[in-house]
Amino acid sequence: MSTIQFLLDGFATALQWHNILFALVGVIIGTAVGVLPGIGPMSGVALLIPVTATLTSGMPTEAAAASSIILLAGVYYGAMYGGSTTSILLNTPGESSSVVTALDGYQMAQQGRAGAALSISAIGSFVAGIVSLIGLVLLAKPLSNLALEFGPAEYFSLMLLGLCAVSGLAGKSVTKALIMTVLGLMLGTIGIDAVSGIARFTYDIPVLYGGIEFLTIAVGLFAIGEVFKTILEREADDEPIAKINRILPTKQDLKDSAKPIARGSFLGFFIGVLPGAGATLASFFSYITEKKSSKNPDSFGKGNIAGVAGPESANNAASGGAMIPLLTLGIPGSGTTAILMGALIMYNVQPGPLLFTDHPDIAWGLIASMFIGNLVLLILNMPLVKVFAKIIQTPKKYLLPIIIAISFFGVYAVQYSTFDLYLLIACGVIGYLFTKNDYPVAPLVLALVLGPMIENNMRRALTISNGEWNVFVTSPLSLIFLIIAVAWIVVPLILKLLGRKVVINDEE
Repeated sequence: MSTIQFLLDGFATALQWHNILFALVGVIIGTAVGVLPGIGPMSGVALLIPVTATLTSGMPTEAAAASSIILLAGVYYGAMYGGSTTSILLNTPGESSSVVTALDGYQMAQQGRAGAALSISAIGSFVAGIVSLIGLVLLAKPLSNLALEFGPAEYFSLMLLGLCAVSGLAGKSVTKALIMTVLGLMLGTIGIDAVSGIARFTYDIPVLYGGIEFLTIAVGLFAIGEVFKTILEREADDEPIAKINRILPTKQDLKDSAKPIARGSFLGFFIGVLPGAGATLASFFSYITEKKSSKNPDSFGKGNIAGVAGPESANNAASGGAMIPLLTLGIPGSGTTAILMGALIMYNVQPGPLLFTDHPDIAWGLIASMFIGNLVLLILNMPLVKVFAKIIQTPKKYLLPIIIAISFFGVYAVQYSTFDLYLLIACGVIGYLFTKNDYPVAPLVLALVLGPMIENNMRRALTISNGEWNVFVTSPLSLIFLIIAVAWIVVPLILKLLGRKVVINDEE
């Protein structure tokens, strides 16, 4: 079958009434998640995994997995758009990739051009989403075919590269990120060993024989951790919100934004494809590119619309680009894609090269749904700009109990275990302490998802080679992946030692 035929089959899946509803709900919740400062796409997606599991409980496994991932992906790229609203209106980024948008977006709002800034960010997000999806369609099949040639040694090295990529560019300290990665790998070893049948680190506690549940850890660290942070730090929320007058941009605004949107879309897509780079880095590079290519660079930071159009396009394109290594290679490039991967594994669907062969409905249905979701985002967000601006004013006393209730009911509905509820609270406290002390939690989640797969592929490779460790360096592809993995950790350290400033990514 041709790629076009696969895509048409994907649209047949995505255009089923319940999947259209899931996509619609996903992008609306995603936009709200992005608009509410501090929640972010990682927390939003983690929070909704148990909800989607409950909603799809009566459906066949394949259909349930497709519907769930359509909703969760909608939350992901919806949040990427929604983060711009608080950046522009409050000078408070809804998530880390919208930090750069605040530089010029808030200045535009102060000048009475909040509507133009918000609508240009919506248009830029839509164009970038479509560009990244076209790239995803073109690259998905060739990359998955290439990955089918991989053996266990290549997979081991590729997954190690994925871990090093996120660890090398996550948080303010590479050392702290590596500590979190090792902690995630250690948590991944708890339970009955699949090969030998021996209980590891269970301390004769029966509930641990099945291992530590990814869902409980993710919801606890992100959603409950955010609740503890809000309660304990008592953040002030009396920031004045800029008024929105004219919503539609002028012809001059559109003209000034066209090239930044195009540049940001392509730049963001290619940066998003790199594991560990992600949307924050993409928006940062886009802003630098626009400033350097501008005839009037001094106007940046003072309300230049290119400073909104470029970064917003880049961060949305990057979220689409990040889907490529996840779907084709089974390597999540960021915390949110790691959580999406965990959600698929819950349905016994393994992301990677066989996804397009064994589960074409899920893979192509997701891609098609993202076309629909991006169109829905544009249609919804242009007229509903003022409504989403009101969401910012939701009092914390109403918001926090809702997050707690969804977390507890959701985890219990999936796990049916009071142990997981205690673990959820513990992870919330630990998550708060980690973020307070600048320990990034994304590498821990990524390591928890990838750890068992890294171990299985290492064992398989060593079994095939009769215990010869050089199997990982005699394969050219495996050796290349290992060299890149080492470089990803070592190069930033060398640059720091030389006194260079290293761009750090707190990627969702």
